Amino acid sequence: MPTIAIIGAGPGLSQSIAKRFGREGFSVGLVSRTQTKLDALAQELGSHGVEAAGFAADVTDPAALAAAIARITERFGEIDVLSFSPSAPADAALAPVAVTELTLEAVRPQLDFYLGGGLTAAQQVLPAMTGRGSGTILFSTGGTSANPGMMPAFGNIAVGAGALRNYALSLHAAVAEQGVYVAHVPLSVWIGHGGPETQPDTIAEHYWTIHTKREGAEHPYVAMP
Repeated sequence: MPTIAIIGAGPGLSQSIAKRFGREGFSVGLVSRTQTKLDALAQELGSHGVEAAGFAADVTDPAALAAAIARITERFGEIDVLSFSPSAPADAALAPVAVTELTLEAVRPQLDFYLGGGLTAAQQVLPAMTGRGSGTILFSTGGTSANPGMMPAFGNIAVGAGALRNYALSLHAAVAEQGVYVAHVPLSVWIGHGGPETQPDTIAEHYWTIHTKREGAEHPYVAMP
């Protein structure tokens, strides 16, 4: 049975991604900061016939994140798909800062959150993926990563997410010939607010298509009001 590890698990888009891959026979390893919330998510997936378990870790803690991913591998076997799509917690250090007021101190937490978390997660699965010549890594960010001028008030977020985007596109080029598919998904959508195209289940289908078609390094999803 294949396994997907979802870093940044929550009740919205990531849960829909878990259900979509679960329908195709994937086991699901869920990672976010709070174990009780993860247990509830796993239980809900189980009610849909999806084998799932949660492993608590903060994406800004490399050792904890690495340990959580190792536990997923111990529980379900090698990870076939890694989805890195964290949602920033309500933390003052991660609050938006306009680009005209940007400081190095304002950028560092975003770099730790996006680039640090994404890089740590990828490092845990890449050796096995390249070794067997298969695997998918999907990095998700907001639309400012690919189009930073769209929201100047989110300058620090654009820099952090943009760094992860650059890493994803570079990694795509580096490991494609080794059978590993890496893609970046910039999301310009207010998830759950609007028509069917804004709903988590609809967006999750976009991720399944990316994984199965394995074409190109970047797949924007745009559903602006």
